[in-house]
Amino acid sequence: MDLNEYNPPKEIHVGMADMKVAQAPIVLTSLGLGSCVGIVLYYAKTQIGGLAHIMLPDVDLVKNRTNRAKFANTAIPDLLEKLEKMGAERRFIKAKIMGGAHMFGFAKTNKVFNVGIRNIEKVKDILKDLRIRLVAEDVGGSYGRSLYFYLSTGEVRVRTINHGERII
Repeated sequence: MDLNEYNPPKEIHVGMADMKVAQAPIVLTSLGLGSCVGIVLYYAKTQIGGLAHIMLPDVDLVKNRTNRAKFANTAIPDLLEKLEKMGAERRFIKAKIMGGAHMFGFAKTNKVFNVGIRNIEKVKDILKDLRIRLVAEDVGGSYGRSLYFYLSTGEVRVRTINHGERII
C-alpha cells in the first residue's frame, strides 16, 4: 500500500506570469502552457526547487514591466536568487524547460509572431549565461502542456491532450 495514495503531497499552483519556490514534499504545478515556457530549477541536496511560468522573452519588449515573473530575462535570475537565498549552490542547480509551442498556424513561418520559439531561445540563452545546466526539455510542437514538478525527486510530469504524458 502506497501511503501517498491516502495522503498525497500538497500542490502549489503557479499561474501564468508567476513563480514559486518550495521544498519537498511539495509538488509545484502549472497548467495550460501554450507558447509560454515553464522552467524549473532544482537543487537535489535539500530537495528545493522553483517554477516560473514565463509569457514573454524580454522585459524590454513592453512598457508595463511591473511583473518580473512574466519575462524570461527577469524571471530566471529572480528564481535563481530565491533558491540561493534558501541555501542552494548554483553549480549544483539543474534546469528543465517545457512549453514554447506555436499555437497559431500563421506563426510557424514568422519568428516575430512565434512567441513560443522566441521564449525557448531566450530561456536557453539565459541559462547558458547563468551557467545553469539544462538537463531536460519538452518544448515546441503545436499543443499545450500542463506540468507537475515533484520536489522529492526532481522529476517533472508533463501532460498533454492527444500527445500523451512524459516524465522528464
